[in-house]
Amino acid sequence: MTDDKRHEEEPLPPAKLVKEPAKEPERLPDGPVKGDVQVAVELEMSRQKPAGWTVFGIIFGALLVWKLGTVGVWVGFALIAIGIYRAWELIQTFIHPPGTIVVTDREVSLPRGICLPKPVKVRPADVTAVYFLRRSVPWNRSAPVLVVELGPKAMAFPRDWFASEADQRHVVHALLRYRTDEAARAS
Repeated sequence: MTDDKRHEEEPLPPAKLVKEPAKEPERLPDGPVKGDVQVAVELEMSRQKPAGWTVFGIIFGALLVWKLGTVGVWVGFALIAIGIYRAWELIQTFIHPPGTIVVTDREVSLPRGICLPKPVKVRPADVTAVYFLRRSVPWNRSAPVLVVELGPKAMAFPRDWFASEADQRHVVHALLRYRTDEAARAS
């Protein structure tokens, strides 16, 4: 007797119907239902770069303004402006957490940037495309860059913001899983 026939002849055990009382879904602090979370990837931020630029920009810029002529003064003011902007970024890292990308069946929550409040929350159907930029990346960003398109708007998440490249892939797979589930329901 072959394996195929043996499996056909074996009777299946009767199914048991277990009724459990309906429970109120447990909500996470941010709002989504706990059982619905498919992917939640926390971003990471290093304070080293903004701290270094803050110190360098302000101190070296002040020295240029103090000791040099007209061109040196303008370069000094530019460095001071960069230092002040990086100081603002550094302060943001202490005030706000880096952010978390959360993908559920009902909602996609994407941080507007690293250490910025009020993430963008959209339905999964509003995500029009998800992809990696591996070669067309600016020189000051590390590849790959995760790009999530929301209609006419695109949000970029550089590799520096993730603990590993696998975290980026988890987000892509979760968003693409919704697209394939939606296509299967439509057909």
